[in-house]
Amino acid sequence: MGNSSKLAVQFHPVRKSFLTILFLSLIVFLSTYLFGSCKKEQDTNGLAVLQQEIPAGFPQPAYTFQDNPLSKEGFELGRKLFYDGRLSIDNLHPCSSCHQQIGGFGTFEHDRSHGVFDSHTLRNAPVLFNLAWSTSFHWDGEFASLKDAAAQPINGHIEMGESFEGIINKIKDDKDYQERFKKVFRFPFIRPEYILKALSQFTGYMISADSKYDRYKKGTEVFTVQEDRGYQLYKANCATCHPEPLFTDYSLRNIGLPVDNFLKDYGRLRITGKKEDSLKFKVPTLRNTYISSNYMHDGRFNTLAQCINHYRNGVQQSTTLDPILTGGITLTNAEANDIFVFLRTLTDSAFLRDPRFQQPQ
Repeated sequence: MGNSSKLAVQFHPVRKSFLTILFLSLIVFLSTYLFGSCKKEQDTNGLAVLQQEIPAGFPQPAYTFQDNPLSKEGFELGRKLFYDGRLSIDNLHPCSSCHQQIGGFGTFEHDRSHGVFDSHTLRNAPVLFNLAWSTSFHWDGEFASLKDAAAQPINGHIEMGESFEGIINKIKDDKDYQERFKKVFRFPFIRPEYILKALSQFTGYMISADSKYDRYKKGTEVFTVQEDRGYQLYKANCATCHPEPLFTDYSLRNIGLPVDNFLKDYGRLRITGKKEDSLKFKVPTLRNTYISSNYMHDGRFNTLAQCINHYRNGVQQSTTLDPILTGGITLTNAEANDIFVFLRTLTDSAFLRDPRFQQPQ
């Protein structure tokens, strides 16, 4: 009883409250210190973290860089590599030789891409933006990641024709590359996966979402009467395969293009070997399509008008033709022109001039 009375006196309610507050304050201090230490430790790498951009109205991206954390230094390293001819065996064909900013980082005003030693590739280089929303890459959907998609043209004998061993041998003594790779990946040597990760940071960070259409959706710009007519026609005739806001559903479809007898490109069939995949190619985005000629997987069409007319009167019937195109799309000449005018509103001029994506000086 005597000891209990002494304890009761020691833990007077006021003192007990004070001790509780002191204890809670200590916990807060320790938590702040520990978490602050972790943050400080992360910052000791000296990397400026880049936040993945998700434009208003866009869905959540399919790829969030969990295996390849975005940083300004990683992005800049990828940009340097993207424009470096040494990634090709003849040192003349960097990634940018087929993916030009003026064409939305696709092949600009040319049917199919040129590769090393005067080779001519099988297909038109697709545009490179909003890639984080895609679940497959290349016209036939062969690759499931940005890294794999980048490796193929580097190693392809009619594209860049180089090996990673060859690339590393050419750049390993470059002091700037040495410092950049070491800083970004915390490893003293350049490795193939680091090259691909850096390229993925650069191309995966490219966002195009500032066209007249985007400003119209935000209520900051108004469509003309003709643009609005074209928008309504687009929604009635094109939106199934090219839904807003990305203007592609990333599916693979046969849109009734006749086979080129010289190229003999059967699309997805080449990958799967399945007859039901014959002539199926990935649905491209309509964003920036006004400036990204040529068109279709092999660049056969020079103009958007030719593309629109294909759907009006050029669809070839076959067993794998997408059912929604049976009979084509009925449009008058005026309606076709209205759709063309609407498609121009999808041009993102700011993206086409964005200095972040230009060749580093």
